[in-house]
Amino acid sequence: MDQQPTPPTPSETPKNENPQPVAYDSEGRPLYAAPPTPRGAMPQTAPQFVHLSRAVEPVEQPISPEIKARHDQSLKDFPFLNLSEGEFVISAVRRHPIGLVLPVLFTIFFVALIASLMINYNIIMESLGIFTPPSPGSIFLTGSLLILLVLIGGYIAVWVYTNNKFFLTNESVIQEIQTSLFSRLEQTVSLVNIEDASFHQQGILQTMLNYGAIRLSTEGDETTYRFNYVTDPKQQIATLNNAVEAFKNGRPVIND
Repeated sequence: MDQQPTPPTPSETPKNENPQPVAYDSEGRPLYAAPPTPRGAMPQTAPQFVHLSRAVEPVEQPISPEIKARHDQSLKDFPFLNLSEGEFVISAVRRHPIGLVLPVLFTIFFVALIASLMINYNIIMESLGIFTPPSPGSIFLTGSLLILLVLIGGYIAVWVYTNNKFFLTNESVIQEIQTSLFSRLEQTVSLVNIEDASFHQQGILQTMLNYGAIRLSTEGDETTYRFNYVTDPKQQIATLNNAVEAFKNGRPVIND
């Protein structure tokens, strides 16, 4: 009877060589031993590599001829605005003329007062007991300078008021705030960040003359933007809400 070879012990099997059979079946086929897998252990698999790539430059979105034409027209009408490619102005909200009443009235009042003092300075001097009044030339020069200063002040007040503007585009809201002659602030809010837009009218005068304030609140930082003396605030808010809804839903924002 042929003697079957004695299988080598595990300690005699080289670690870096192919494993040797530990036994043979009745037909002489080799049997190998596998180390037991611990319960709950996952079989080891070869690592897999995933390669990701992205474009070096972002893909430009196509711009229709209509949007391109409105963008070019907005740049022509509002050259001071920083509009992105394809962005155009839907509405330019300006302040109601009612806000100019006070500065204009004050300017007219002080100009009339100074002119009256210049004309009647002799009577005023006599009533004060001053019988040697200044020369008419000096009175005229002083009065003219005062009137010029008042007119300049009134012009600055009107200029500051009218330079507060509010623009709605198909992508954002731009508010230009002019608080003084040398103080200017521009705020830009994307339509996607606007959480709430509302208007407010208070009193008989605002209701009769159809002006009021519009208010915007944004998501995240909870910033509130307010613009006063807006003409027809209800219509302005309706246009703004339609633009925000269309922009967030991915529809083109084109309002006439």
